[in-house]
Amino acid sequence: MFDGVYSKRRCLITGHTGFKGSWLGFWLSRLGAELCGVSLPVETPAHFHLLENYGKSFFCDIRERESLQKIFDSFQPEIVFHLAAQPLVRLSYKEPVETFDVNVMGTVNLLECCRRCESVQSVVAVTTDKCYENPETGVPFAEDSPLGGYDPYSGSKAAAEMVVSSYNRSFFIPESRVRCASARAGNVIGGGDWAADRLIPDLVRGAVKGVAAKLRNPGAVRPWQHVLEPLSGYLQLGAELYKGPACTGSWNFGPAESDTLTVGEVAEKMHRCWNKMNFEYEEEKNAPHEASLLRLDCSKAAEKLKWFGVWDSGKAIEHTVMWYREFYENGRVMTADDLECYCRDAEEKELAWTK
Repeated sequence: MFDGVYSKRRCLITGHTGFKGSWLGFWLSRLGAELCGVSLPVETPAHFHLLENYGKSFFCDIRERESLQKIFDSFQPEIVFHLAAQPLVRLSYKEPVETFDVNVMGTVNLLECCRRCESVQSVVAVTTDKCYENPETGVPFAEDSPLGGYDPYSGSKAAAEMVVSSYNRSFFIPESRVRCASARAGNVIGGGDWAADRLIPDLVRGAVKGVAAKLRNPGAVRPWQHVLEPLSGYLQLGAELYKGPACTGSWNFGPAESDTLTVGEVAEKMHRCWNKMNFEYEEEKNAPHEASLLRLDCSKAAEKLKWFGVWDSGKAIEHTVMWYREFYENGRVMTADDLECYCRDAEEKELAWTK
């Protein structure tokens, strides 16, 4: 898969113990990559702790550039995936300085290490669909839509996008060694996410405790997708960057328009898959602002990368619920099963990255 680019290639992931990062590391290990992860220590439960150990793992704050540079110099990565971040909107209201420090200066430090490490050839910097200035008109955001951000999290990610763009124009020019791109994805779901203030983990915690989860914004519209969907995009983008400079810039990876669902619709579908996942609507007074409408235009990735989604929202929800049910009822981790099924379905669709 991915033209065999990742086999025996040295790949470094920041944020490798996080939800997305742990799934990405698992997939890369299956592709035969030599892995190095950089992250803060992670509390249990965590998806990362449930997986077989792989590669090297360093606990380092990406705001400490000298420490990060030592890891780069020691491992000599060829391909870098930058996922480390403060990823929560509501926490960004409580910790705005830390959010900007991690998401902006952490990205600066990462790109500076890539610039100074002679082995690095391609970099995928992961941001978010919330980096766009969002007037909530319902018009899907394309990669050339204006950047912005109402809350500190969104603003920090828009600023991180500007950092990537600046480094691309200042240092990672077409004829240079390093080729860099940013990747923007929507709301991801899947097994192994226990983060605070996220819909699926809240429903799971409620199911385990036998209580109803509280839904703050049931009418909020989001582009929902299984975690493997954007990861296939990141991997395809990383492989293309490794082969040449044609795919620098920014890229959206999101679901089809028909899979843009409300929070309430997702919760109802989850409940139908596992009736222990109960919920109730609770209006939160003086709640911090969160966007109620967000859609992505992914036509650029479809046209230029030949990237398309594999699972619709129904299948994504089904696999997510089954992962948690198997974990809590039978003590079984379904990560390998989900990846195998996803790749098999992608092969049946003859998607470009399966070759």
